[in-house]
Amino acid sequence: MYRKLTNEEINALQAQGCQSDKWAAVEVRDGFSTEHIRQVIFSGSVRLGRLNSFFDLPGGVRKHAGLRQVTLHNCEIGDDVLIENIQNYIANYQIGNHTFIQNVDRILTDGKSSFGNGVEVAVLNETGGREVKINDKLSAHVAYILALYRHRPELIAKLNGMIDFYAQKHASDTGTIGDNVFICNVGLIRNVRMGNNTHIEGASRLENGSINSNEHDPVHIGHSVIADDFIICSGSKVEDGTMLTRCFVGQACQLGHSYSASDSLFFSNCQGENGEACAIFAGPYTVTHHKSTLLIAGMFSFMNAGSGSNQSNHMYKLGPIHQGIIERGGKTTSDSYILWPAKIGAFSLIMGRHYRNSDTSDMPFSYLIENENETYLVPGVNLKSVGTIRDAQKFPKRDKRKDPNKLDQINFNLLSPYTVQKMFKGTEILRSLQAHCGETSETYTYQSCIIKNSALRKGLSLYNKAIRKFLGNSLISRLENHTASMETVRQRLRPDNDLGLGEWRDLGGVLMPKTVVNELLDGIETGKIARLKEINAFIEKAHQQYYSYEWTWAWEKICAYYDVDLETITSADIIAIVEDWREAVVGLDKILYEDAKKEFSLNARTGFGADGNSDDRLLDFEYVRGNFEKNPFVSSLLQHIEKKTALGNRVIAEMKNL
Repeated sequence: MYRKLTNEEINALQAQGCQSDKWAAVEVRDGFSTEHIRQVIFSGSVRLGRLNSFFDLPGGVRKHAGLRQVTLHNCEIGDDVLIENIQNYIANYQIGNHTFIQNVDRILTDGKSSFGNGVEVAVLNETGGREVKINDKLSAHVAYILALYRHRPELIAKLNGMIDFYAQKHASDTGTIGDNVFICNVGLIRNVRMGNNTHIEGASRLENGSINSNEHDPVHIGHSVIADDFIICSGSKVEDGTMLTRCFVGQACQLGHSYSASDSLFFSNCQGENGEACAIFAGPYTVTHHKSTLLIAGMFSFMNAGSGSNQSNHMYKLGPIHQGIIERGGKTTSDSYILWPAKIGAFSLIMGRHYRNSDTSDMPFSYLIENENETYLVPGVNLKSVGTIRDAQKFPKRDKRKDPNKLDQINFNLLSPYTVQKMFKGTEILRSLQAHCGETSETYTYQSCIIKNSALRKGLSLYNKAIRKFLGNSLISRLENHTASMETVRQRLRPDNDLGLGEWRDLGGVLMPKTVVNELLDGIETGKIARLKEINAFIEKAHQQYYSYEWTWAWEKICAYYDVDLETITSADIIAIVEDWREAVVGLDKILYEDAKKEFSLNARTGFGADGNSDDRLLDFEYVRGNFEKNPFVSSLLQHIEKKTALGNRVIAEMKNL
């Protein structure tokens, strides 16, 4: 409960250098004391809490809660707050409990603001046409739909209507600063909403945005940061001279070392340092660390951009209208270049400079290599790279989100219906090239790329191994603990539904059947799904049902690939499939083992033991890099071979007993 100041309290405040044109407009909570309020100018309607506790600061400094040298206009201050040395004023803010504000120029809400909600980000196309309206609830999946489904205008209108409704609902002429917030040595803060446990230290300017920090996963804004028209989600760190203009920063992102971004979206666990971004859709785990790297007008996810990587979207007279997509898991080497428009297949490596507009989306796990200004495509070769497997293992371990309410649903699977469907298509394409051009042709041409004969044949072999591995994985997982009888087996093999059939989509990190995606989109268009949280709930439920959908898809492929069906499949058929799977898994693991060996070769030891002989070089190498056989990844690879071999033998033995 609040009450008016007593005459004694007003006299005490005036004696301590405080002023007000209308003391009757200042209200305080029961238990209020004037002791720690000095040189404060009260303007408009002001409410004050109790000031009883202390702040323990780094270095052993202790400060009592209080108000000192500040002008407050139309503010409500919580309990145990410290505000001091405000050069100008704080206006139109509600400030939570135990918040620390020191050495700030101005903090104000100027007119009615939606605090960054509803700001249009011109992603992918700088000239417009794919704008995404950012908001507190934005997920990579909804942003993907907004940016890429422009061919469904009713859908886009409904989504924008939901976002506009949300923005208006949360608009206010009073800003909020939550509980346990720390703001120190900051310039201007205008029209910014700050959640609980926000930490802002040394920022230059923050305007029109929301910092959605919370006690589970605080947000940190560091020195010299400038941000305009933004939303920053829980767990993120934006530091060291980062400049953001019309940007969304998702959960647990890290932007720093003078990173510069405009009209860009960064989703869960992205990292951006030193370089630049313009009009990019950075899906989960997009990483760029180098000063010379520019990402522009592209869509990425699970991507690592090498130093000097850049793309061109401005090669024609109509302006920067071109866009590109590097599907999940892409990597670029140092000094790589891609001429947009282009679409690069999942888990592909891009080396050199590519001046032709290629679409290799049906050739996942490939290399694109520049040779004499031509693009050479090496299909499937990334399946034998130890780096690809290492990446797949590290992504789940590097999920830094602590917020229990996760905006993005992320599927980390390397082999999935999404990637394996492309392997099936890639296999068809490669065989078609062989049929039309002859198996003895030295090279083949596909999508402005050149494929060597040897690369084509190796690609077919690698895709075949990966397909067999995926289908076997799905079958064995499905049958686990369900092999009591062939009747039990057939019952277990029956799909739960038919929703997983057909094509699959990667909606910004979540993998879903096209049928389920269409159910979502149709529901939005018809009004059946009418709120942002309902969309997020639908996608989360679909993500949880992934393995059920995966089995539906995998079983159809198993039936076609191995010429079996549910009613007549026998234990001998299953044994044959498992033996095929075991051969594929062990075969791929042995290839990976040989690839890992290269990291411990004589060439890899160059530069070690610089001032000694060859024995010193070996010892130096082993002390720094370790022994090959004891390397954690190599050990896990050998264990994987043993584990999968034993699993295959066990399933085969169970089938033989039926």
